[in-house]
Amino acid sequence: MPRWLWWTPLAVLTLLAGLLLFRQGWIAAHMTETDVIDHFAARYVAEHGGQKSDCVAVPGRSAQVWIEVHCGDVAIYPVDRAGRLIFLPEGPDA
Repeated sequence: MPRWLWWTPLAVLTLLAGLLLFRQGWIAAHMTETDVIDHFAARYVAEHGGQKSDCVAVPGRSAQVWIEVHCGDVAIYPVDRAGRLIFLPEGPDA
């Protein structure tokens, strides 16, 4: 069996990993505040009813929160820079 055939699986896995990492970087680099607000406003409408216009966004109050999306009086969605919903500890120890 030729030597190059032994290295083919490693080359394919390396190429696949590189493409997936490039894709994640592309998504993170091109995510805007509007995209995040629209996504969580749609989530609010699906979970609680109401309208998308009930939602506003403010800058995060802690280092790990990029944006807080406030929807009506019932939902606050803290979002990190990658666009993920994060849950912060609450209470006096936080």
